[in-house]
Amino acid sequence: MLLLMQDTNDWPVSFLGAMYAGVVPVAVNTLLTADDYAYMLEHSRAQAVLVSGALLPTLTAALVKSDHEVGKVIVSRPVAPLHPAEVEFEAFLAAQTPMVKPAGTGPDDPGFWLYSSGSTGRPKGTVHSHANPYWTSELYGRNVLGLTERDVCFSAAKLFFAYGLGNGLTFPMSVGATTILMAERPTPDATFKRWTGGVGGAKPTVFFGAPTGFAGMLASPNLPKKSEVAMRLVSSAGEALPAELGERFKAHFGVDIVDGIGSTEMLHIFISNRPDQVRYGSTGWPVPGYQIELRGDDGNPVPDGEPGDLYIHGPSAAMMYWGNRAKTRETFQGGWTKSGDKYIRNADGSYTYGGRSDDMLKVSGIYVSPFEVEATLVQHPAVLEAAVIGVPDAEGLTKTKAYVVLKAGSEASDAELKAFVKDKLAPYKYPRQIVFVPDLPKTATGKIQRFKLRDMEKAQS
Repeated sequence: MLLLMQDTNDWPVSFLGAMYAGVVPVAVNTLLTADDYAYMLEHSRAQAVLVSGALLPTLTAALVKSDHEVGKVIVSRPVAPLHPAEVEFEAFLAAQTPMVKPAGTGPDDPGFWLYSSGSTGRPKGTVHSHANPYWTSELYGRNVLGLTERDVCFSAAKLFFAYGLGNGLTFPMSVGATTILMAERPTPDATFKRWTGGVGGAKPTVFFGAPTGFAGMLASPNLPKKSEVAMRLVSSAGEALPAELGERFKAHFGVDIVDGIGSTEMLHIFISNRPDQVRYGSTGWPVPGYQIELRGDDGNPVPDGEPGDLYIHGPSAAMMYWGNRAKTRETFQGGWTKSGDKYIRNADGSYTYGGRSDDMLKVSGIYVSPFEVEATLVQHPAVLEAAVIGVPDAEGLTKTKAYVVLKAGSEASDAELKAFVKDKLAPYKYPRQIVFVPDLPKTATGKIQRFKLRDMEKAQS
């Protein structure tokens, strides 16, 4: 069952109700195109679709494009009269007899799918078991974040996203907490309205966001005062948090941002800072219940201080990528999951993000982390965002090139930014070229798509 719905109360009813009934919900991004949904319909072979009324026109276009036939289309909160082949969500529920007991599924049965964000290409259908939400809620939501029934949780990341599914549904429900759902996009102003109790009156005590969102909020002239919010805990994931963002947020609100890394494949966070132990510039320490290894190109563990490919061993790993045996074998290796990230283990046991394995650069024979250069650039007061890729110079040697988005009303020259990076990093790491752009290519979940910048460079060369 394809679940194409905005974050309203109908989403958890649909998702949990499907799993209770033994139906496999396939939760998909609400910001994609008809072509994307046509692919997902054919790839998943979904027999039904639950869709928000506002998204029905895009789904209808996808159904026209797709050769796959769907048996039923159920529409939540219609915004226009429905066709005979479509049924309204509340009417559909009212016509059913409640199940006396759940379907006879077990913890290792396929429970639901999530599609990967597509930061490196075509999204992959990631199949999770019925047990996996339990493991993430227990190991991270309860044991690391310390959520309780007194909390009010609000997530900028939507429920279709692995990070948002834990934040906005399984974590709060597992401890009896309250959750605030928001159908609209998490713009700074929409987020601030929830922070200050402007919708429903309840102020979040726990907020879950991502670095791109934090940067936009801190740059907003409407940023609330500390006295206007009730947050005791703030979480970040989706991409590595630059230290400068965390420090600025803490200075304004008096609350640390607890940064961590998770993935669609592991369902939620497996390395994280702690509410009482935050090291900005680091992703933190392994979440108890997960094992971490950093391996070199030869497959052997690398020593502390050297970059290695990140492997995770833990109970919430996905079962497979649907219909993609080769990629499944490449990613899920025995009990270990290869994340596709480069990391460095520090002397205190914490881990520092190096970048996506596909994004890492070798400059003058030495690994350079694009993220490290980007995190340095955004420390400049005029820079809002930056993305760094490698490009060949006249001799065919790899050099760094930065795409930079400036804050509204700010100015900076390429020479100024180059000097700024040189002053803070080893000289060979500074970007040889800087291009100022109005925005960066991103997935709908806010991750920078560096591969699109690389493709653009190839097309121009």
